[in-house]
Amino acid sequence: MTTTEVRGPEQIEDAAIEYVIERERAEGRAARDSRGQGVADVVSGDRVIEVKAHGTSSRGHELWLDCSQYIAAKGDPDRIWLYLVENVAQGDPAEFRLIRLGGHRLQELLERAREQRFWTVPVPVRVYDEAEED
Repeated sequence: MTTTEVRGPEQIEDAAIEYVIERERAEGRAARDSRGQGVADVVSGDRVIEVKAHGTSSRGHELWLDCSQYIAAKGDPDRIWLYLVENVAQGDPAEFRLIRLGGHRLQELLERAREQRFWTVPVPVRVYDEAEED
């Protein structure tokens, strides 16, 4: 992994996941990117890891889990982990901070979780292009 300033949510996520995979492999676990193949971003040995990437700090922020991630974490507390990777935007992996939440600590957090509902409103390209600027 190279040191480059990271911009945009996709780049931050990609850098964080690459970092987690490298850390997991350094600790002797066979880690791989599993995005789009289940409920989490990384499978590493017996761990299923949802990576939450932050450009700076996640201190005081809520973690967003989709329903399947929440249900999986509640149902399999020994396998499901949340990894918070912070300080990603500056680009130097040596300066990233990794916080691992699993087992009883994650279960305690999940007990305080609040379900929220929201609607997404699509804005098709045609509508966007036709909209007037203020």
